Amino acid sequence: MKGDPLLYETFEKLGISFEYHEHPPAPTIEEAMKYWKDLDATHCKNIFFRNHKGNRHYLVILEHTRAIDIHDLEKRLKQGKLSFASPERMEKYLGLKPGSVTPFGLIHDKEHHVHVFFDENLLKSKTISFHPLINTASLIINFPDFIKYMDQTGNTYEFLPLYD
Repeated sequence: MKGDPLLYETFEKLGISFEYHEHPPAPTIEEAMKYWKDLDATHCKNIFFRNHKGNRHYLVILEHTRAIDIHDLEKRLKQGKLSFASPERMEKYLGLKPGSVTPFGLIHDKEHHVHVFFDENLLKSKTISFHPLINTASLIINFPDFIKYMDQTGNTYEFLPLYD
């Protein structure tokens, strides 16, 4: 299996099972959709932001077909002006390269610096999928197991209405 061995070790320790689906590189949602068409899961869009000062970082996660306006998002999150975090920040806090953003990267955020905002509609998901820290595969896990993973990371997170 491709991806970070630490992720698979973490799943094993937590008793989390998953489906592994390898595919060609999928650095964008549009590209990934070609490979997700037969996979039964809620597929997500993951966006990594920083605040205006650059001292806070946020991972925003919503269903992959949803469009989001950054100005509307700023109002909903109440974190001030947001901008996309640089590849260097992504590497520093999540151990990820652009095109492979995933909450599974939180295993590298040992200081729990990144706060995660989930769209509340994801709470309706039975299963959910993300890249395993590289964009040449997708993992599907049960939603309760995903929450178990999130709780294990030590990062703060919350569910909010991210769009109308």
